Amino acid sequence: MFRFAYPLILILLPLLGVIIYRFRRQQRQRMRSLRIGSADTLREFDQPGHLKIILPDILIFLALTCLILSLARPQLGNVSRDIHHKGIDIMLALDISGSMQLNDFKPNRLEASKQVATDFVKGRRSDRIGLVVFAGESFLQCPLTSDYDVVSKLIREMKIVPQSLDGTAIGLAVSNCINRLRDTEAKSKVIILLTDGENNAGDIAPMTAASLAKEFGIKIYTIGMAGDGSQLTGGFLFSRRIPPLNEKLLKNIAQETGGSFYRADTEEKLKSIWDEISRLEKTDLVSRELMDWQERYLYFIIPAILFALAAFILKYIIWRRAIC
Repeated sequence: MFRFAYPLILILLPLLGVIIYRFRRQQRQRMRSLRIGSADTLREFDQPGHLKIILPDILIFLALTCLILSLARPQLGNVSRDIHHKGIDIMLALDISGSMQLNDFKPNRLEASKQVATDFVKGRRSDRIGLVVFAGESFLQCPLTSDYDVVSKLIREMKIVPQSLDGTAIGLAVSNCINRLRDTEAKSKVIILLTDGENNAGDIAPMTAASLAKEFGIKIYTIGMAGDGSQLTGGFLFSRRIPPLNEKLLKNIAQETGGSFYRADTEEKLKSIWDEISRLEKTDLVSRELMDWQERYLYFIIPAILFALAAFILKYIIWRRAIC
């Protein structure tokens, strides 16, 4: 973008045109009695003589024009956008216990949860996301980061834990997420907890962890996966009882922290839940245009000096004899 910082100075341009016109008119009247020193000078004047008279004046006019333009302070602006956002830090706590192999979701609960979680991560814009997985223990897979490709890759690589680590340690998973969120400076801090069972492992009670999250201003959204309970045709699931979904516990955790509980019984419902959470926890972006103005007066001052210098050399040095 181009502008003049002092555009009113441009009014001098038409005034300069009037002055030059009157000056040339008076000059023509004086030239009616031009003295010629010799016949040779007359012949030299008859050919390019008219040009020798008016060219210095043209150069002076151009010099003054450039000078006026430079005084008006020409500026070139580069538009930049300063983006301010109210950042959200989000920790995902995803269940990888043995019951996540149930195929009441296609192809099973784990794969269905991985798909919608990956879509959720890809839909973020400027938030930081971390990942915790849990079964009988809780494991930090990724600290808070804005590298969504890394988080998505880790989610896709999640696998069911060995039977020796099986269980559902909800309180431990929430505590692990709190440790990653409590000292951040984000305006909003969120935990999204997805599980298909009830707390049956870990040393920390889920409601104790929920109360701690509330103290740190952390909101928890809980998602309970529970379809028709179909089981796989193999694996260790037959050798142990599958704990039912504890909806009451998940509701209490969410309510304690100002979040919400969602029950997902189909793939479509699961996806809509993540979409709704994404809309609720949306980053507010504020865009402000900044204009970086750069002075460009040298582009006119330098030509003005050159035009004036050329006019002086032509009129008073090179062509002096022709017009005296």
